[in-house]
Amino acid sequence: MTEALVPTVVNALEDLKGEQIKTLHVAPLTTITDDMVLCTGTSSRHVQSLAQRVVEDAKKAGVQPRGVEGMTRAEWVLVDLGDVVVHIMQAQTRALYQLEKLWDLPDHQADGGEGTRSSG
Repeated sequence: MTEALVPTVVNALEDLKGEQIKTLHVAPLTTITDDMVLCTGTSSRHVQSLAQRVVEDAKKAGVQPRGVEGMTRAEWVLVDLGDVVVHIMQAQTRALYQLEKLWDLPDHQADGGEGTRSSG
């Protein structure tokens, strides 16, 4: 399911002009999820719209989101799709928390030699 879900999420984000979209394969680091998708929105309204599109497209793909957090303030919205967790943040929040540095693996350490996958 993950293989089909990541492109669905990325396409949803790209359709609404999400910025700095990056996918991280984190299965070697955690059992929480297999992949994370990070995206920057330009405003709270943009972040909310991006998250809503991800939820809608995931449902169309047959995946019921396990949870959505942060929609009220929309500085950072997390969409939990099980095997894929999506983080949509405003630029200032993304710069502050630097999730890429926390979760990113050098290519030689990645499970099966895959490393990280980037988009956009």
